[in-house]
Amino acid sequence: MMQRNIFQYLVITLKGIAMGMADVVPGVSGGTIAFISGIYEEFVNSLNSIDVKAFKLLFSFKFKEFWKHINGGFLLSLAVGIAISIVSLSKAIIYLLENEPVLLWSFFFGLIIASILFIGKQINKWNTRVIIALVLGAIVSYYITIAEPAHSPDSTMFVFFSGFIAIIAMILPGISGAFILLLMGAYPTVIGAINSLREGITTANTDLIFHAGSMLSVFAVGAVLGLLTFSRVLAWMFKNYHNTTLAVLTGFMIGSLNKVWPWKETISTRMNSHGEEVPFLQKSILPTSFDGDAMMVQVVLIAILGFSVIYLLDKFSKKNK
Repeated sequence: MMQRNIFQYLVITLKGIAMGMADVVPGVSGGTIAFISGIYEEFVNSLNSIDVKAFKLLFSFKFKEFWKHINGGFLLSLAVGIAISIVSLSKAIIYLLENEPVLLWSFFFGLIIASILFIGKQINKWNTRVIIALVLGAIVSYYITIAEPAHSPDSTMFVFFSGFIAIIAMILPGISGAFILLLMGAYPTVIGAINSLREGITTANTDLIFHAGSMLSVFAVGAVLGLLTFSRVLAWMFKNYHNTTLAVLTGFMIGSLNKVWPWKETISTRMNSHGEEVPFLQKSILPTSFDGDAMMVQVVLIAILGFSVIYLLDKFSKKNK
């Protein structure tokens, strides 16, 4: 386990905040942020370390050994950042998604373009298997972006299953857990519960806190089980098929570009958690066909800003190394 000081743990928390912001938006993956910020493999391996040995140490009251075994400082710092972001910034992200979608998507488009280059260049050996993996990853991810979302059931079992599936997507670069929730029809339910919990806390409404907390707890249990299950698969893939795994993840991000394309045409709408009508099913179009101000100059500048964020993170990471 890597030894870190308080400042380094604070940096990890900030990366967690960025991951949380990405996970709220249907189309951007927190796993992408983890990958481009240089913590992805440590994140996966730390999750993978929560195994039988970890529970034996825990139930034997060997807390120090348990904490060291699971890389607890890293996981806690990251979890705190993600939680802070989702609870405090979800409303702002949703506001931008509903009121300034072209500019928000353009930022993420630039970010993902840079991420594709960043991750792709880490593939140190290209062969037929790696190329096929990249193409298949792109096809699967693209298909997910054009799939039609379902309407939202809110049964306990469905919320649990949604957490299990969505968290797998959240840790995969290029596949958005929030978008998977939207496809399953659970996004309004989950984001509404987060906003209700925040409202219940600020207004001291115990009924609201209990109802939202119960639903989020069920979702969290499903998410934890999904994390612990899939992290083992990912850790095994990285260990045995590193280049192929990187190619699949790069393909995922290439396919996801369709979802974060700034200019879209709304085919159908849905009611959000506040009873407002928002886009439900959209398709990417050329800026010349966009119904409204295409904001070409702003889009290009903000896309460059998104690209620059990844570029600077890459430079900063190399400097630290």
